[in-house]
Amino acid sequence: MLRFLLLTSLAALVLAEHQPGYLEEMSQRVVGGEVASPNSWPWQISLQYLSGGSYYHTCGGTLIRANWVLTAAHCVDTSRTWRVLLGEHDLYSNSGREQTLGVSQVYIHSNWNRNSVANGYDIALLRLSSSASLNSYVQLGSLPPSGQILPHNNLCYITGWGRTSTGGSLSAQLKEAYLPLVDYKTCSSSGWWGSTVKNSMVCGGGGAESGCNGDSGGPLNCLYGGKYYVHGVTSFVSSWGCNYPQKPTVFTRVSAYIDWINSVRTHCMHICDIYERKVIGNSLLSIASVEFCYAIFKQHIILPLRLYVMFNHLFCFPDH
Repeated sequence: MLRFLLLTSLAALVLAEHQPGYLEEMSQRVVGGEVASPNSWPWQISLQYLSGGSYYHTCGGTLIRANWVLTAAHCVDTSRTWRVLLGEHDLYSNSGREQTLGVSQVYIHSNWNRNSVANGYDIALLRLSSSASLNSYVQLGSLPPSGQILPHNNLCYITGWGRTSTGGSLSAQLKEAYLPLVDYKTCSSSGWWGSTVKNSMVCGGGGAESGCNGDSGGPLNCLYGGKYYVHGVTSFVSSWGCNYPQKPTVFTRVSAYIDWINSVRTHCMHICDIYERKVIGNSLLSIASVEFCYAIFKQHIILPLRLYVMFNHLFCFPDH
């Protein structure tokens, strides 16, 4: 069964105020929107997990490099076998444009806490087992400059495989919905999200026609300078409903994590990548150092620059 943001339900909670809820748990998963033109968002991916010998769609994501995908931490903070579908439009029909790639490693932000979504850091990177073939149907999503914040009402679209109406059937085809940006001053004000929303997040929608049209982990695509950039990773909505008035969909603000994205991707590829490294000899020291590097990055520890340089010269031999 399709899921949209978390594994446990808040729907039965009776709360004095609106609490954040992962979209997977919501019975009202998608409101508004329309079916997108096939492959019109060529960086959108379908993240799928293995269960009982079959793969099932669970979240969205963005292809940001030929072998890297950006998604939400809460989508991948459980131990599963994952795969990614690129060039997908209809989940139940094969057009011949699709590419299926495995996931070799998951990198979740070290400050992520699944028990406190309002704390933020709902972001993760997936290292794919091989590189995608870029073409008309599979392309890279563009990330914004570090720290960039777009103005109130900036044109943005959320994309994903969601329900066609509140409580309605799931959409087999990729959908899109217009979600004008809500600036931080408005979104964090009383009557909106208040202190639940942090500056490292970005809000979209908040009216009856907006809502959470799309999978968690999927992109918020915002137009800037005549080009679409991925400014958000779909994170949470109000537990009272996806399109509850003045409770816009909340996204992890990508521009707040550019340095983190670059550090994980660069260091894992060029310093301690056990899959594609050139290890000199077959000595126990070389093998031990590679395993040590891998263990460090598996725990998402970012080492100081000096330590990186030391390992680069002594143990980890990066590809050039």
